Amino acid sequence: MEDFLALADELLRIPSTADRPGELARALDFVLGVVGPGFTVERFESGGKPSALVYRGAERVPFRVIFNAHLDVVPASPEQFVPRREGSRLYARGAQDMKLSALVLASVFRDVVTPFPVALQLVTDEEVGGRDGTRHQLEQGVTGRFAVIGEHSALRLVTESKGMVAARVGAVGRAAHGAYPWLGDNALVKLLRGVDALLAAYPAASSEVWRTTVNLARVETSNAALNQVPADASAWVDIRYPAEDGDFAGRDAAEVAAHLSALCSLPVEVRHVEPPHRAAPDGADVRALRAAARAQGFSGDLLRKHGAADSRFFHQRGVDAVIFGIGGDGQHGPDEHADLGTVEPYRRALTAYLRSLPEA
Repeated sequence: MEDFLALADELLRIPSTADRPGELARALDFVLGVVGPGFTVERFESGGKPSALVYRGAERVPFRVIFNAHLDVVPASPEQFVPRREGSRLYARGAQDMKLSALVLASVFRDVVTPFPVALQLVTDEEVGGRDGTRHQLEQGVTGRFAVIGEHSALRLVTESKGMVAARVGAVGRAAHGAYPWLGDNALVKLLRGVDALLAAYPAASSEVWRTTVNLARVETSNAALNQVPADASAWVDIRYPAEDGDFAGRDAAEVAAHLSALCSLPVEVRHVEPPHRAAPDGADVRALRAAARAQGFSGDLLRKHGAADSRFFHQRGVDAVIFGIGGDGQHGPDEHADLGTVEPYRRALTAYLRSLPEA
């Protein structure tokens, strides 16, 4: 554990945020160094975000298992990039999400020799959407049968995640002097009425619930004068939906835009629609991972996740994927920490899972 913590301390000190491409590359090279020589390393880059795929042998094949880890983190104050330990907790940006899990995945990949092909997929853009990392690699032909994504889960398995929609609602009015509003047409007022209609269709949740939610993320207008009627306004909304919601599931961007526009009576531009993720709860790999977690004294419970992860890109291509990682708390916050008591059980569970799979 002390050797592991020394590596973790060094990796956590790298401020690998999206706006620091050099630090993203440094974090990637650091974990590749942990894996060491004797493997094939394929490097990828898309949108300025580097990633890598590591495997045994000289030729890429469909992998029996893909270990997926992201090495980017969300921004934090400088002191959060100085790890500190308090009992069984290790505090730092990325400790829980998900640099410690990444190190465990890398070490298990390195140390466990299997009779079937296994890959380690390292990406640096999950926190900003994952499209230049995991999705890009899959578009380049990387594929497999099952993927284990090391996002934090306290050795439980996330087998289902919501889909996501990013949409912009727009309103156009007519400018006028603010003292004579009847001479203009206030675009902000029109926009707020439209957003109210959208939120009425999908009310804000007061507690956890498995249904579609809409988050009003940003409202904008080019109007900069207090005494002027705004002539334009727009709002960005973040929509998360379960597979059961036919308003979104199975629909493309144009169909979703039409649905939202009908609700708010305003034009809507949909930036992207990404489907929900689901892995068969009774699949062989899910059963094997649950058994391995339970053998370490953990529940191995199946979870549903409201947020999206790179698992959705695997699901879109018919590859079952689960989130399975260490424990901790404070994700993206000032008190983010990893539960060090879950690190060794996580390593043993992953090892037992790989060794339990049949050779074929």
